[in-house]
Amino acid sequence: MTGLFGYWTVIATLAIGLYIMIAHGNLVKKVIGLNVVQTAVILFYVSFGKVHGGTAPILDERFEIYSNPLPHVLMLTAIVVGVATTAVALALIVRIWESYGSIEEDDIVRAELVE
Repeated sequence: MTGLFGYWTVIATLAIGLYIMIAHGNLVKKVIGLNVVQTAVILFYVSFGKVHGGTAPILDERFEIYSNPLPHVLMLTAIVVGVATTAVALALIVRIWESYGSIEEDDIVRAELVE
């Protein structure tokens, strides 16, 4: 059980993010939930990229076990894409607020039905 603590952390973080996205009608809270889910995915990839007892992949006769650097590099790219996605989502939320006067899903749907 203790060896799987990282994976349980990923599962809990993913569940929290999904709950935030599903349970709340506020669009900003949904973006925050999406960021929590993204954090869970990043934790997952980084956790299996690290090998216990492994070092950086520097060729040397003293080292025999190496950690794979590819998941870490890919997650750096995922962080940049996540920041850009968050910025676009927040910009869209600002435009929705300007158009509808609210960022609650129920209010937006109600305003669409009236028109």
